[in-house]
Amino acid sequence: MARIGRRAAAVGTAFALVFAAGGSALAAGMTSDDQALAPTRLPAARSIEQKVNNLLARMTTKEKLQQVQLLSDGQITDADAKAGVGSVFSLVDAAQINHFQHIAVEQSRLHIPILFAYDTIHGYRTIFPVPLGAASSFDPAVARADAAVGAKESALQGLKQVYSPMVDVSHEPRWGRIVEGAGEDPYLGSVFAAARVKGTQGNDYSAPDKVVASVKHYVGYGQPEGGRDYNTTDISESRLRNLYLPPFKAAIDAGADTVMCSFNSLNGVPGCANKYTETDILKKEWGFDGFIESDYTAVAELRACPPVKPDEGPCGHGIAAAGPDAGAAALMAGTDSEMVSTYLRDYGKQLLADGKISISRLNDAVKRILRVKFRAGLFEHPYVDVAAASSAASYGKPADLAKSRWAAARSMVLLKNGGEALPLDPSKSTALIGPFGQTVDEMLGPWSGRGADELAPKFVTLFDGLKAGSTGTVTYTAACNLAHNFDPPNNATPPITADDEVCAGPGVDGTDIQDAVAAANDADQVVLALGESGFMSGESNARSQLDLPGHQEELLNAVAATGKPVVVVLFNGRPLDLTGVVDKPAAILEAWFPGTEGGNAVADVLYGKVNPGGKLPVTFPRGVGTVPTYYNHEPSGRPCDATFKWNARYRDQDTCAPLFEFGYGLSYTTFEVSKLDLSRSSIGRNGQVTVSMVVKNTGDRAGDDVAQVYIHDPVASLSQPVRRLRGFERVSLEPGASKTVTFTLDKSDFGFYDNRGKFVVEPGEIQVFGGDSSAATLTKSFTVRP
Repeated sequence: MARIGRRAAAVGTAFALVFAAGGSALAAGMTSDDQALAPTRLPAARSIEQKVNNLLARMTTKEKLQQVQLLSDGQITDADAKAGVGSVFSLVDAAQINHFQHIAVEQSRLHIPILFAYDTIHGYRTIFPVPLGAASSFDPAVARADAAVGAKESALQGLKQVYSPMVDVSHEPRWGRIVEGAGEDPYLGSVFAAARVKGTQGNDYSAPDKVVASVKHYVGYGQPEGGRDYNTTDISESRLRNLYLPPFKAAIDAGADTVMCSFNSLNGVPGCANKYTETDILKKEWGFDGFIESDYTAVAELRACPPVKPDEGPCGHGIAAAGPDAGAAALMAGTDSEMVSTYLRDYGKQLLADGKISISRLNDAVKRILRVKFRAGLFEHPYVDVAAASSAASYGKPADLAKSRWAAARSMVLLKNGGEALPLDPSKSTALIGPFGQTVDEMLGPWSGRGADELAPKFVTLFDGLKAGSTGTVTYTAACNLAHNFDPPNNATPPITADDEVCAGPGVDGTDIQDAVAAANDADQVVLALGESGFMSGESNARSQLDLPGHQEELLNAVAATGKPVVVVLFNGRPLDLTGVVDKPAAILEAWFPGTEGGNAVADVLYGKVNPGGKLPVTFPRGVGTVPTYYNHEPSGRPCDATFKWNARYRDQDTCAPLFEFGYGLSYTTFEVSKLDLSRSSIGRNGQVTVSMVVKNTGDRAGDDVAQVYIHDPVASLSQPVRRLRGFERVSLEPGASKTVTFTLDKSDFGFYDNRGKFVVEPGEIQVFGGDSSAATLTKSFTVRP
């Protein structure tokens, strides 16, 4: 991976007061992406291996089968704990955790503690921006801070494993779970995967404020057909290794000790029964000695469904005739822990007797689970402090809230700022209009842990934030309602549509639109809070359309018709199709789902206390019909030319460019990137070349820009992407100041995997592009010698 030059540590004087509340130590210790990617995986400790082997030698087959069992909070019983069940997920009551842990440690024959886990994705009670938003910061310190606070609060509750980070690379904005990852680029995804693992685990996840990370979903889950969750994927060997595996490898190198296999099939083989990816690559090729757990009912879903499906539970992939066979297929492929279904526990002895599973593979799975439990310190410290876990004072510490606010502001992307509509004047009257101005779910987003319960810190709405930052008046007019009837009884059909959730129902009529128009006319400046409901992103929330749902465009048109400069703030968990609305507001700020302190963070940016410096980690398309659209595509013999019929184009579009490209983002100041230079014009296959460029603040405000380096191999045995991100650095500059940013490229950057799974470094020209988005125009090249 590229090694990046030293990062400026300053967060900018405009945000100093906000960050001083508790984040200054974090600022001083910010890491660059090269530091995030530095391997930290240590070899197995001999003392722990001896303990694992000694314990395994004392275990009966029945006890081994219990260890590979992973139950939900609704399944676990006292009898399970006494029998020595291995793991439990989603139980978040500290007293109950202690109850079951006491039974397991004091009443089971071998006194093996239970591993308790939870989906802490972007915070447990102090919620940070959704991961897609955090990736917009192009700063791994944001992800590391998020993961560290989430780990601390999770561990306080008695949890010792989190099902995070999700590192699936995705070119599919229709897919709801794109919100959980770092977007479309494997390099950016690798940096953020490693940073999150290090924030979660630290140097030793037996520490009381650390937990073990589970990297998911292994692998190829982010590219489902049609964008629908759980759908099949078909990925060539070269694409698998060049696009989808790198973030997983970075997470493993960073020390991640658990991995979750995916629901989807990859090239016809389900993720939790894929020996090639689980055993051959992860365990053997990469030397991973932790364990793999299945996703929710993913083992059961390996079964074939009966012709007339009775109520027998999950099924579908059809690589196993019945449940016991599904358990055997998963275990023998490399899955070590079975979630929810209980085929291995219930039928394991018979499967052994029939030769469908081997004792050596079962022993290996148990050893991996025990190894993680010893490394986590569970044998020494199995219990939790219930009083501390049950106190609101334990969560939302001032320093952590400051980090959340800092992370949210750092993650926002300014998409448009016509006529310098932003920043707003805090002394003027402001009309806040729109369905997301005073809601919680659009601040916290999906997978927001326990961020809205009675022990969580109070979330800050946009209305709260604007009022707190204003010396003038701030009014709020919803104009339309959020229905939020997103969960029909018994998950019944027909599904709830986007228009049923956002800007819908009796809240949208002529009177309410008139109220919004009147509010706009009465104010000096207008902010429209638009986007997606917080329930429209995340698992099982694919969308067939990517526009603003409901009547939001109608609302925007009416308010824009007043002639007042309108600032749109977007709350969403995926790239949206903004082609029909981009020309109407004066400014657009992409806020994503910003977290507990989201309202304050958005206000900080709108009022100019923070100068936005985020960049897009995903491409924004020109219409859902152009999906998938992504910057790092392979070239074509007939590349897109909107003026020529016989090229790869759309006949109903007059451009080949996306609406907003990967790496794009504006600022309240201006920057110039210049003087791209290479340290040498040719190198050997094992050589290195240093790339430098100068970033200068040419405006009158302090601000951040992100220097980005891309490469292209124009002649190769396999057609190579037109551009590949290989380095980035976010720099903070005062007006008129400049900084030389340096990157080092080596064979890990200009080499690639072929369709045999072999890493190759081929001689020839390598083109280098420098700038502050994937549309960078500065270019030079060097030659790799034979």
